[in-house]
Amino acid sequence: MQGVLPDSALRAMILRGEIAASAPVIDAQVQPASLDLRLGPVAYRIRASFLAGPNERVEAKLAAFEMHRMDLTEGAVLEKGCVYLVPLMERLALPAGLTAVSNAKSSTGRLDLLTRVITDGGTEFDRIPEGYAGPLYAEICPRSFSVLVRPGMRLNQIRFRAGDAALSDPELKLLHAAEPLVSGEAVIDHGLGFSVDLRPETGDLVGYRAKPHTGVIDLDRIAHYPASDFWEEIRTRDGRIILDPGAFYILVSREAVVIPPDFAAEMAPYLAMVGEFRVHYAGFFDPGFGHGAAGGEGSKGVLEVRCHEAPFVLEHGQVVGRLVYERMAERPERLYGTGIASNYQGQGLKLAKHFRNG
Repeated sequence: MQGVLPDSALRAMILRGEIAASAPVIDAQVQPASLDLRLGPVAYRIRASFLAGPNERVEAKLAAFEMHRMDLTEGAVLEKGCVYLVPLMERLALPAGLTAVSNAKSSTGRLDLLTRVITDGGTEFDRIPEGYAGPLYAEICPRSFSVLVRPGMRLNQIRFRAGDAALSDPELKLLHAAEPLVSGEAVIDHGLGFSVDLRPETGDLVGYRAKPHTGVIDLDRIAHYPASDFWEEIRTRDGRIILDPGAFYILVSREAVVIPPDFAAEMAPYLAMVGEFRVHYAGFFDPGFGHGAAGGEGSKGVLEVRCHEAPFVLEHGQVVGRLVYERMAERPERLYGTGIASNYQGQGLKLAKHFRNG
């Protein structure tokens, strides 16, 4: 079975003990092509981000970098600008031939929560090699907002692959010819390119910029916080904005994209040389994303943008990222937007689910 493992295969891994946890894995964690990971009961404030490195355990490095530990049982605040390490409830025992990759969940990225998974012996963030057996840890650095977290919260997700699942550009062109993957012209170059929308069909609202001094966000509160308390609206009528260094923005893609049921996708930066900004944090697109959206023309991708050293002019239609499509090993039993709660199916410009208009 080659490709990205679907929900049925994830459940089989749980039964075999290849995915284990300190508390039983619940059905809500199993997504069409990924598994949500849960925070454990303790967080460690650390001096700096780190990787364990070859033949080293995270616990050993933690002893050198730990500043203090926090009990999350009754809820605790992870402060903006600080770095934390949280042991996750899940652990892995990967068989030969199976690798894994982790990423932040959509709502996590839209809150500008930099969160990455590290492992014992790890030399890369979010990448778990075949044969890995051991614990998982989430490194969390709130960049724009302080957040209140509790055990069991799901900030990261993990995807499992057997073999090389990525489609080549010729294969992607054939797939697009059979079933259009994007509204408008398909720019295919090491994946499906997408651009930024700065000329909306109605009005002049093109995005949001995080306010620098805000209150704490309780991640359990949905549609609770007035958006105006945390975000400034970005408006333009000339199809152009200037990104401020260090600022965080929520923008939207010009194109609506479709992920067919037998495929998954991962958002990747376009090229570092196109500008002084980073265009994503959360990157998994499940099978079915945009496939059953209203109008049948896909769903737009929300862009989480952080500008780096210099102010940068972003123009309407500028290519800022790409989607790398991957084959599923099998079609999932449940698709994104069908049979499961999917907060962002059919989306346009949209903040994280914690905010309401106001």
